[in-house]
Amino acid sequence: MKTQLAAYAGTMIVMVVLDLLWLGIIAKPLYLQGIGHLMADKPNVPVAVLFYALFGLGLVVFAVLPAGPAPGWGKTMGMAALFGFFAYATYDLTNLSTLKQWPIGLSLIDIAWGTCVSAASAAGGKALMDWAAPL
Repeated sequence: MKTQLAAYAGTMIVMVVLDLLWLGIIAKPLYLQGIGHLMADKPNVPVAVLFYALFGLGLVVFAVLPAGPAPGWGKTMGMAALFGFFAYATYDLTNLSTLKQWPIGLSLIDIAWGTCVSAASAAGGKALMDWAAPL
């Protein structure tokens, strides 16, 4: 149980830090330009917390834990990248198909971001899991 909690904690720390940097600073102008008219003045924090909790759990269940202890890095990051790609692609492609003026360029960037942040977050989870694993 200790290693699973460590995997979740490591995944969550990396994911939240990177995503807050991405959404709050790096990509904020892209999102404002592309979908600013759809964005709320303030994020719905409870829903955001629920998203991060569930997405992080998905990364741990489908990418971090199945790879097991060291080495397993390639499998962890590969499966996490695929998890992020499919999740973000589902969101963005659904928006492209159902919303007027949803920018395709933003979707491509968002899918790439989901792929990268998922792999990096799972790497954080794997690192903490390996550290917490009994020798």
